[in-house]
Amino acid sequence: MEAPPMHDIITRLRNKKDDEGFTLIELLVVVVIIGVLVAIAVPVYLNYRKGAADKSAQSDVRGAVSTIEQYYTDNGNSYPLADRKSIAASFNVKDGSTTAPAAGTAASAGWITLSDKTTMTYLIGTSTGTPPTSVSTYKVCAVNGNGSGKLYVYDSSVGGSVKTIDGGKIDTCAA
Repeated sequence: MEAPPMHDIITRLRNKKDDEGFTLIELLVVVVIIGVLVAIAVPVYLNYRKGAADKSAQSDVRGAVSTIEQYYTDNGNSYPLADRKSIAASFNVKDGSTTAPAAGTAASAGWITLSDKTTMTYLIGTSTGTPPTSVSTYKVCAVNGNGSGKLYVYDSSVGGSVKTIDGGKIDTCAA
């Protein structure tokens, strides 16, 4: 059997162009499938973001405790004496200033760095003198505005780890 001439093959291929593209139904099915996948993925993604914001507030409390304990050691076993209520920017634990010190200076030792949207409270507990001249306990609380509303609390009189209060407000830190 002899092979068909090349001209006949090209003509046959040109005539088969009736079966090109996708039908409207096929395109609609694909769009619906993509819509379902997006509807599942977006809430999961938003929950991950809230969890990450909560973890940043918890990490900020741990970092603040380390900074306060370092301050205690560097300043003759004395904690910072002034409350710092609802601070939403990084601050110096000694004087409450929010102007960042130069790296490596003595002032940078008391610097508490806060994550974006984190609000922190530092409260002195048991103190002596008026105004206080010595503090023996303190409490640090933080919440992240982008998180799920969990309040993270460290109380030096109790010690241990950072506690979590669901739905707590930064104003209730003193309680």
